Amino acid sequence: MTSPVADSTSTHKHPPESLPYSHSSKAPVPSVQPDRPDKPEEACGVFGLYAPESEVAAMTYFGLFALQHRGQESAGIATFDDSRIHLYKDMGLVSQVFNEDILAKLPGYMAIGHTRYSTTGSSKIANAQPLQIATKRGDFALAHNGNLVNAAELRAELREQGVSFETTIDSEAIALALGLEVNAGYDWIEAASRAFKRCSGAFSLVVGTPVGLIGARDPNGVRPLVIGRLPQTGRYVLSSETCGLDIVGAEYVRDVQPGELVIINESGLESKMWADEPNKKMCVFEMIYFARPDSLFNNETLYSYRKRLGRQLAAESKVEADIVIGVPDSGIPAAIGFSEASGITYAEGLIKNRYVGRTFIQPTQAMRETGIRMKLNPLKDVLDGRRVIIVDDSIVRGTTSRKIVKALRDAGAKEVHMRISSPPVTHPCFYGLDTDNQDQLIAAKLSTEAIAKQIGVDTLGYLSEAGMLEVTQDDVDGFCTACFSGKYPIPVPQLLQRSKLMLEEVASHRVGAITPVLEAPMEATEREPLPV
Repeated sequence: MTSPVADSTSTHKHPPESLPYSHSSKAPVPSVQPDRPDKPEEACGVFGLYAPESEVAAMTYFGLFALQHRGQESAGIATFDDSRIHLYKDMGLVSQVFNEDILAKLPGYMAIGHTRYSTTGSSKIANAQPLQIATKRGDFALAHNGNLVNAAELRAELREQGVSFETTIDSEAIALALGLEVNAGYDWIEAASRAFKRCSGAFSLVVGTPVGLIGARDPNGVRPLVIGRLPQTGRYVLSSETCGLDIVGAEYVRDVQPGELVIINESGLESKMWADEPNKKMCVFEMIYFARPDSLFNNETLYSYRKRLGRQLAAESKVEADIVIGVPDSGIPAAIGFSEASGITYAEGLIKNRYVGRTFIQPTQAMRETGIRMKLNPLKDVLDGRRVIIVDDSIVRGTTSRKIVKALRDAGAKEVHMRISSPPVTHPCFYGLDTDNQDQLIAAKLSTEAIAKQIGVDTLGYLSEAGMLEVTQDDVDGFCTACFSGKYPIPVPQLLQRSKLMLEEVASHRVGAITPVLEAPMEATEREPLPV
């Protein structure tokens, strides 16, 4: 069986071990981690299509490009050409990993792609996706958005069945479970259904198989997955968000439903409910912050929903001021809605440097203390002498908020009132967002008044949970709000530690010592065959 990093037909040439984040043609990149933003980190983005008439690798590239906001650590594409899979993936942004020459070496009639932020398993090439697995019915490739809460237990069960692991990500457990069911004699659809029933947690999947492209969501539909259709050919496309459909010219058809599996091939699209009792609990933070504002939910853009959040916030948290500003980019729609509802003038008070990206260059201490101006710079003539309401979508640790408030005051703001278009984040997420441990969440430790004092604002107001849900204009019971309420719709094992290195820690405890993990990309090696 081939390695999940690269198969024998892959065009991926791995760099030496000293260059973990680069292609061999690039200069070495120091492994210095930038300061983490004061937001929950994105989940992942998945994309897939069956389109023999099209350049599927190039279309998948553009789909991932549109989904780049969902993960910036690694990117990968697997294409399917007759009985062969061509796989290429590496660390970096989509535009850094791929170029025209690479895409030209990924032929095929079907493709899947993935852009990753690590929520389980550390950031390294071995954990990049898609994953490729060989079975007696042929190879398949899988890309996953979400997080399993029973990953450790499932991995232990699979080991007992004779399976070995080459990564520390929960996605590999899903893939290997599927491979075992195929080797047990089940067809691809039944095998997928059986494998998914062994998984607990959040998972939206695209799986390329010898019989077509499979898309599936967990029974709660925590992470999104949508279906599009190319009008010229009638072929179907899967994407984490509708913005991934728009960029390739596909028309939105519908969402993959919680607990649903779709199979796309030459015959078109077929559907099966694999879950016995689906119960929609979509992550509400997708709507508040994660998904792009131009993506659709309930046939309207999330920009419209975020404006309604701002209007509701203005109704719940009145304050006298001269101007309303938003924290770019995610706070701006709510700030506009707040302005419209309150009658207070909206203005741009912070300018965002949209070309910063990730930097591995360490700033000086003085620059670090100034901090926020690397990405956001205040407009002094807009702010000077004004009473300012600043609207943001969330506060996690409070570190960035404090720097923004200081920058506003340094620019001459007379008063600073912060309004947040979501409730206080008091609990970590176990379903695919990388929030901190609870002791790092400022709202879990401090009252609203104490937070206001710590970040340096005159007043602080959060949107209520009821208000947040009401303006979805959807069934209020159909959302996961665990990060605000602590009510987890999928049971979380007591021993589950919220850590990106959870599985490495489990592995080290199993062998009784800290087992080093190679940081460099692995060469293509033969995986031990799955039991038949």
